[in-house]
Amino acid sequence: MRSERNLERGKNMSATDTMREEHGVILRVLRCLSASADQAEKEPGLDVESIQKMLEFFRGFADGCHHAKEEAHFFPLARQRGVGCPPASIDSLLAEHQEGRDHIRVMDENLSAAGSGNRQAKVRFLQHARQYVQLLTDHIGKEDHCLFPTADTMLSTADQGALVKAFEELEQQELGAGTHERFHALADELCAQWHVPIPQCSTHQSGCSHS
Repeated sequence: MRSERNLERGKNMSATDTMREEHGVILRVLRCLSASADQAEKEPGLDVESIQKMLEFFRGFADGCHHAKEEAHFFPLARQRGVGCPPASIDSLLAEHQEGRDHIRVMDENLSAAGSGNRQAKVRFLQHARQYVQLLTDHIGKEDHCLFPTADTMLSTADQGALVKAFEELEQQELGAGTHERFHALADELCAQWHVPIPQCSTHQSGCSHS
């Protein structure tokens, strides 16, 4: 459960702060996927069980929670307010969301065979794993360093508050109680396995990022 201090911090966070914190969690699991790909290039087979958990996280947390909030609420409001910057247009970011889903699908399709020693499946899995890590890392960078700072200057306090409320409603209605805690525990488990550091002041405080 979150501490009272963390609960209070979550109440005071803007919608863009929430999305930045969720990015931190996603980036850590991307590092886990990268580490698993590094291992697979040096050793036979793949850690299928661990990678299945990563794909579950990316589907449920990165796409089903974080991207869902952007697509349903943040991007439409950003368009209305004229928020955008050349490296991070809303249309290009939406296209990258779909591209990420395609990479996840191909990784999932090839994972079992790759883990059983199929060379072609392993090559295909690793190719899409590397591309997915690069895609989402660059995507997050565009949002954190271009789109969100622009939004911070153009969205009013009322806009940010409305987004926070909309995010909370989406989480409750679409994902259900306990889902965020489960995904964050899964992220922490993967980081421990693949030796990815978890910041002491971690991103557990709000929305999809709490524990």
